Order: sequence, then C-alpha cells, then structure tokens
Amino acid sequence: MEQKSTFDRTQLIGLLLIGLVFAYFSFNSTSEPEQGVEEPQQEQVDDAGSSDTPEGASTAIVDSVKSSSTDSTQPVVREEQTYVIENEVLRIEVSNKGAQVAQVQLKEYQTWDSLPLYLANHNQEMAFMLGEWNSAEAWYEVSERTATSIALTTQGPEGPITFRWGLKGAREYQTDFSIGGRTAEAKDLRLSWDQKTIKHEKSRRLENEKTRISYWEVEDGEMENLSSSGSDEEQVSNLRWIAHQEQFFSSILTSESRFDSATMRSRAFESGEYIKEFETQVEMQTVSGDFRVNMNMYYGPNKYDILKQYDMGYDKVIDFGWGIFGWISRGVVVKIFNWLDSYHLNYGLIILLMALLIKTVLAPFTFQSYKSMAKMRVLKPEIDELNEKYKDEDPMKKQQATMELYRKAGVNPLGGCIPQLLQLPILFAMFRFFPASIELRQESFWWATDLSTYDVIAQLPFEIPFYGSHVSLFTILMAISTFIYSYMNQQMTGGSNSQMPQLKYIIYFMPFMLLFFFNQYPAALSYYYMVSNLITFGQQYAIRKFINEDALHAKLQANKEKPKKQSKLSKRLSQAMEQQQEMNEGGNRRMRRMNK
Repeated sequence: MEQKSTFDRTQLIGLLLIGLVFAYFSFNSTSEPEQGVEEPQQEQVDDAGSSDTPEGASTAIVDSVKSSSTDSTQPVVREEQTYVIENEVLRIEVSNKGAQVAQVQLKEYQTWDSLPLYLANHNQEMAFMLGEWNSAEAWYEVSERTATSIALTTQGPEGPITFRWGLKGAREYQTDFSIGGRTAEAKDLRLSWDQKTIKHEKSRRLENEKTRISYWEVEDGEMENLSSSGSDEEQVSNLRWIAHQEQFFSSILTSESRFDSATMRSRAFESGEYIKEFETQVEMQTVSGDFRVNMNMYYGPNKYDILKQYDMGYDKVIDFGWGIFGWISRGVVVKIFNWLDSYHLNYGLIILLMALLIKTVLAPFTFQSYKSMAKMRVLKPEIDELNEKYKDEDPMKKQQATMELYRKAGVNPLGGCIPQLLQLPILFAMFRFFPASIELRQESFWWATDLSTYDVIAQLPFEIPFYGSHVSLFTILMAISTFIYSYMNQQMTGGSNSQMPQLKYIIYFMPFMLLFFFNQYPAALSYYYMVSNLITFGQQYAIRKFINEDALHAKLQANKEKPKKQSKLSKRLSQAMEQQQEMNEGGNRRMRRMNK
C-alpha cells in the first residue's frame, strides 16, 4: 500500500489541537493547585539486586491529579516504568502505563544485521475494554512480583482489575496471561490488539509473503489465515487462538476456552522498519461478578518441534504448503531433516545428504523414465518415416499410425512423463520447506552467509525489474544445471518433438526465467535444486551404461511380431480417433458439396 507523504487537512487539524493542548496546560500551570488529593508514593518492591526501571526505560508523564500538600504548587508527576520478567530464552518488559507489554526480546536470536531481535518494541498496543472502561488508559501498581512473574493492578469502575503474566519454565516461550476483576452486572470483555511487525530478515519480499494473521477455528478444527499479499480483512467466530505471524517468529494469543468472534485486518508497508500492520478486534466473552479470563501468549520461533509439542495446531503457522505438499513436508522432509540435524552436521552437508536420500528412494522411477525415453529414442527413425509418409495426409492418420507403431513395439509414449510427475510433489514440498525452516536462519555455507535468504556475490548499482539489485551465485548455478538437464532430456528423447517442435524452445527458456524467479529466494533452495540436478546427471550416466540400446531396439522389433491384445484404454483411444476421423471426412465432404 502506497504511503502518503503529503501535508493533508488531517495533519493540520492535529497540529491545531496539539497547540490548543499546550496552551491549555500553559494556562493551568499558573493557577493555584487543587487541595485535598494526596500524592501517591512510588511502590518499593523488595527485590534484592534488581532494578524495577531498566536504564532508559522511564519517561516522566504529567498526570492530571494535583498534590494535597498545602505547600506544593506543582502537579503530580506519574513516571512510566517498565518491569522485567525473564527466563533463558525470553525477556519481557511490562509497563505500568496501560499494563502494556512494551518489549519482548528473544534472547537466542538476532536480526539479519546482528541486532537484538524484538517481537515487540513499543510497536503494539493491547487494550482490553470492559463496557466503557479501557485498560490502556489506566495507571497500574505492582501487586505481585517475582523474577518470572508479575501482576499489575488498577482501580476499575467497580473494583480492582489485575493483569498477570508468568513464565512457565527456563526455556519456555509460552507465557501464562490473565485479566481478572469484578463487575456488578454482565459486561462484554473485548480486546483491541494492534501491531506493526518489525523487519527482521534481509529479504523484504520473502518476509512479506510469510507475514500474516492466522487463526484456529474451533468448529472446523483447522487453521485459516488472511491473505499474505496486499490488504485483507476477515470476520470469524468461535476461535481458539489468533497469531500475528512473521516468516520465522510468531505472537500467538490463545484462550483457555474460546474467543467468541474476531475482526482482523492487515496491510503491508512498502518500505521502512515495519513489514505489515495488523489490527485484531476480539469479542472475548461476557463476564459478570468476580471474573478471571485465562489465556496464553506464545512469543517465539516458528520451529516445528517447539510448536508441535503444544498440540494446539500452532505448527500449522509454518507455511509448508497445502494438501499433499504439506503432508510430504511435515511427514517426510521434516523427519529426514531433523534426523540428519541430530548429528550436528553443517547444513550445507545436510541438504546434500537429503538430496542423495530422496534421489535414492526415487531411483526406480528415474530408471523407468529413462528406459521409456530410450525406447522412444530407438524408435525415432521409424517415427520420422511415418511423419514423412503422412506429411500431406490428414494429421489424424499420422497420429493413428504412430500410436499403432507404439502399440506393436510395446512402448508407452507417456512412460517417461509419469515417473517425472510422481516426483513433482517432492519438488514442490522442498520449495515450501526451505523458506520456512528457521534452522537454516543465519547458518553459513560456502559463500552464503545465511542459507535462509539469498546469497550475494555482487551488488548492482541499479535494480533490474523482477530480478533485484543483487546477483545470487547459487541461483545462477541452479539455472545452469537446469539448462543442462533440459538439454540432456532433449537428447535422450531424440533431440526434437515432431508434434510440438516449439516445446523445446520453451524448455530452454525456463532456466532463464528461473534466474529471475529464484534470485530473491533462499540460497538453500537453489543449492538443493542444483545438487538434485547434479545427482540426476550421475544417475542418468549410470543408467545409460546399464541399458544396451541395440539390444533394446532388437527387443522392440521382436515385439512387433508378437500378437498383441489391445488394452481397454488403447481400444478407447483408437475408437475415439476413428470417430474423429469420420467426422472430419464427413465435414470435408460437405464442404466440397457446398463449394460445387
């Protein structure tokens, strides 16, 4: 969404209002202070060796309450303070102004440029509304405090209201979170959760694609999400959790029961320190009397094993693809990757071993594909003869003669394609797996400093449309290997396609398009496809040595002499061709009569 930078009427009105506010406070600062209001004392928390206010975390804010002391002429100054709770992996700062989570730092992670990584850094607001009361407008006092938990309390319209946060374990990313209080009559509890997601990764394009709002529907038992491209809005009901997810990290708010409904909006920033802006309005539930609403808040990495252990469907926020592609990624690829990762190998070696294992499993399909292409290649001289014989005839006759040759020789013209199609789900699963794998984040291999994003061997002084302003060597090597692979397949099938000769140009054009498409994608993905192509070259070389094409040609010629029982599928195809030919001949006769 394009950012407006012009000075509009709204900004002018805002400046006038600010000027009026300053004029108001300037006038009131010269008047006599009100009497009878006691100055609140700052609460002292008995925490030996710890400070309630980290350096640089406090801001003096003028409150409207005045001192009751007769010798005081100054307004009460409320000081915003943040209180820290932390464990080995999380550091959370909570403010006494609005009971806001001011900062959330993931201690074991850094941004792509080696800065501390914050999921929240004064870039979000969570405001709870109870009737007309708004939690973000109140001041709070510490009512309980330990190193890993804190409770902040304020006076609500009908009694105290308390927010509690608690860390569960030394290396636990999920926190206990609750709001409790009292209301004399039934009231709706609502939440407004606004957040701007911070840019953490090098590739803005890829991070934008993976940053979105996701949610779990109780009735369907499935995860849904807003669109990751452009602006989007959804209104849904009966939810278990809502996630503001990024490419590798997520903030997930979970109800111990359910959320009644939610309206969610997202929009993207085209540049700057933020990737997207999320607005989530939640109708939580109706409360009355003494109430306490328990929730959980997960602040942490999108790491499959960590998210899976909660058994809440959190792992679905990792974009491994839909349908069979997601099933292959979670059920096969992740298990192989984790098994190899348990040996603490370099991730470049792990990717190589994954390619070897997968290609070994798919070797029977590769063999059948190559054998089918070899049959087509040894029959090519006879097919060329048929093309020459029927070049002036109806194309249907030439097609029938070609199919008859295949039938007599015992060759399936689709035999080389079917094994390749069976491998496509794995190729697509890998396409989803590598951009979503946080394990590869900031892991180096050869010249790539971070396998989870693109490698750079040269930075261009300009930007090429659809390509970018950098040159990725792994993408170039992958495109070259794909071009060689396409060339070898053309040679194995006879070097040309008489039915669609333009197809070979499209095949050669594809590697060039991959240069543009993959230049922004992770180096790990391009490296895997490159290695996979190289392994395929080795397999084809070995198979070619194993298959004797002269003996194969002799076998096909012998097959022609054997009586053949036409299959049902082949029979249907022949009948369809004959009917089509009769219709064409009938149409030609009518045209000739009309011309006479």
